[in-house]
This record gives sequence, C-alpha cells and structure tokens, in this order.
Amino acid sequence: MNSLPRLDSKQCEAFLTVIDCGSFEQAALTLHLTASAVSQRVKALEIQSGTTLLVRSRPCRATPAGQKLLQHLRRIAEMERDLQLELRGASHAPVSIALAVNADSLDSWTLPALSDLLTGEQILLDLTIDDQEHTDELLSSGMVLGCISAKNDAMRGCIAEPLGVMRYHAVATRTFCDRWFPQGMTRSAACDAPVLNFNRKDRLQADFLMQHFGLHETACTAHFIPATSAYLRAVCLGLGWGMIPDLMLDQLPAGTTLVQLMPAHPVDVALYWHHWKIQTPRLARLSAALVNHAREILLQR
Repeated sequence: MNSLPRLDSKQCEAFLTVIDCGSFEQAALTLHLTASAVSQRVKALEIQSGTTLLVRSRPCRATPAGQKLLQHLRRIAEMERDLQLELRGASHAPVSIALAVNADSLDSWTLPALSDLLTGEQILLDLTIDDQEHTDELLSSGMVLGCISAKNDAMRGCIAEPLGVMRYHAVATRTFCDRWFPQGMTRSAACDAPVLNFNRKDRLQADFLMQHFGLHETACTAHFIPATSAYLRAVCLGLGWGMIPDLMLDQLPAGTTLVQLMPAHPVDVALYWHHWKIQTPRLARLSAALVNHAREILLQR
C-alpha cells in the first residue's frame, strides 16, 4: 500500500501566513521571503494536495478544500504550542484562543463565565462577534477553535453541547408605545413603527414580524445599530422597538422601564457550544467553564 506524502511544514506555514495576512506580499514580509517564494510554496502544497487551496483575491481566502486544511493546521498548531509549553515547564504561559460568539451572549453572560479561568490560566481571548446563525461558519473555516451557535448539528470532528435558551421579548418605551401602538401592536401599526435591527444578519425582528403579522421586513421602517449597548440604548431612548433578552432586561438601570409589546409571545433562541472533539487541556477547561456557567444562567428546557 502506498502511503500518503507528509505535509511539508514550510509549505503549510506559507499557506497559513497568506490566509492570516490576506496577501502573498504581506505574507512574504512576515516570513522574510519574496512573494514569489511564498507563492511557490503554496503552489507546491496545492500540487501535493491535488486541489486548489487558495482563492487568489484581495484578501486571499481559502477554498472549501483549503478550509479543511486550515482547520487541521490550526488544531495541530494549538496542540503543538501547548505541548511545547508543557515540555518547557511553562504550561501556564499566556496562550491566545480564538472563539466566535454572538453579541448578546458576550454582553450578558460569556465574560463572567470565563473571567476566573482567563485570569487563572492566562488565556488571552481572540474574539470574533457574529450572529448566532453564522458563528459556526468561522469554526468550519478554521478561523476559530470554538463558537456559540444557534445550530445544534455539529460538523464532522466537532461536538455541539447544549447551553440553554436565551429568551427575547419585543419591547419599547411607554412613550414609543403611546405614539406608535396606542391600540397595541397591530399589523398596520407595525408597518409604520420604526424597528431596531442589530445588523443585516439579525433575523429576530424580521422573523417576529413575519410570524405574527405576515409582514416582510422590507414593509417596515428600520434602524440598524450593530453594537449591543448602543442597540439597548436606542430602545431606551424610544428610537424604535426591538428584541431584548431577559438577561439584559434584568440588568437595566434602576428607573428604566420598557414595555413588553406581546408578553405572551417571547422568542426562544437555543444556544450550543461547538468545539473540536480533540482539544488542548486549556481549551477543554475553557469549554467546561463556559458550558457549566451557561447552564446555570440560561433557561433550560
């Protein structure tokens, strides 16, 4: 039986650096090589792999096959780094871990869940914030080692652990309700009243309008405010109505009152922690801390 050729470390390094830097020119500066030399190493890796690994765009990005290789290389690099630190007796030296989380989880419960572990084990977070419906794409692309996602199906080689449910309510100020919803939140009123969306990936308000009023999002006037604290502030200032999780409503400053527009119809978003089955010891402890804290804080069904 013919054995498969081993991956060349210098070629893999060139591939990773191009992805991280976004271009062959920047990768060449990082590696102290010429852009031509970096290109040759990546091309040799592609020839050995039998497929194209990079889309040579600006910035360069991995093809689907390149993403699989990227996942492998990131995991191997993380495990090798932990092993080297242990062999040197420096197992508690600072280490950076890349994760993807949704903004509401980050602003309400994620950091408290991890704070003791981060300081005790000198873990440095490299966080990417994205919608809970899209964070898993960062894990599958190899950009992060774990993510909080609304999807419960784990990709191959990974585990999806249930965390609990974030419950959202449609809320607004009393003044806003008096102006826009004097007869309650009706279909016609919802067409005219400004709605607050986090960004264009945020489907909470759009799905709510479609489910309860049969309204497409384009039928309503909308703000887009892609920052959690600013979003909450905009609701409290009466700029529009929006979906706010219970955890944040419970943390509102004293004297701040928001009206639940349809209290009998909350929106429950189940969250899952996705991570590789094989983890470094510190990432495994981070996963355990995150899951345990989430199950204490979030609603459990």
